Amino acid sequence: MNTSANSNDILIIKDLTKIYHTNDSEILAIDDLNLTIKDGEFVAIVGPSGCGKTTLLSILCGLEKKSGGDIIFPEKELTMGYMLQNDTLFPWLNILDNSLLGLKVKKMINKKNTDKVLNLLETYGLKDFIKKNPNNLSGGMRQRVALIRTLATNPDILLLDEAFSALDYQTRLIVSDDVWQIIKKEKKTTIMITHDIAEAISMADRVVVLTGRPSKVKCIYNIEMQNKSSPINNRNQPEFRKYYDMIWKDIDIHV
Repeated sequence: MNTSANSNDILIIKDLTKIYHTNDSEILAIDDLNLTIKDGEFVAIVGPSGCGKTTLLSILCGLEKKSGGDIIFPEKELTMGYMLQNDTLFPWLNILDNSLLGLKVKKMINKKNTDKVLNLLETYGLKDFIKKNPNNLSGGMRQRVALIRTLATNPDILLLDEAFSALDYQTRLIVSDDVWQIIKKEKKTTIMITHDIAEAISMADRVVVLTGRPSKVKCIYNIEMQNKSSPINNRNQPEFRKYYDMIWKDIDIHV
């Protein structure tokens, strides 16, 4: 255990560095990035395009190796569930089999886990579609299936990589609200990267702004609203515009 951690800290990223090597040069993608994640919170990460947001998630879930720094789990080693921007459902599998796929890959299929998936599908409005193929579902329903598949293995932390960007604007609003409700009900710690500032503010407890490459934390906003509730309602709160303007200036996008 790291004795310097607070009791509710479950992930500490300390001085994280990532260098990509090419034949004739090296690219510093992430440089001394520091961030602490608390148990049960929803953290959104924003920053300029190409600043290394996806690289950060890839390192956290083990898809890429870090070049330096430490990833610390103060209490225990944690498992990650990674939800991509495309739902990546297999068209030849029905909804139930798609939802069970992660369990099958990890050889965790048993009656208890299967019943849990069936319960999640029923709870979140997909009971009548379990024998249907993905092409029978709307984009929003497919994203719900993708989230249930991710939740099925009971990860400690959910990683959302632009999870709603493939949807049209109206569907995106509804699905982000649905997904937020599911995440809060299931009490999952979540790290989401997004290029959509409004999405970040409406969904997150904290918004982390990264600098341009090489990426490091520029500033962190605790999103506090007097009547904070669901993402759709949060967009209508008076504090929303204040946060939007400050974060937009911090990202400092030049076109």
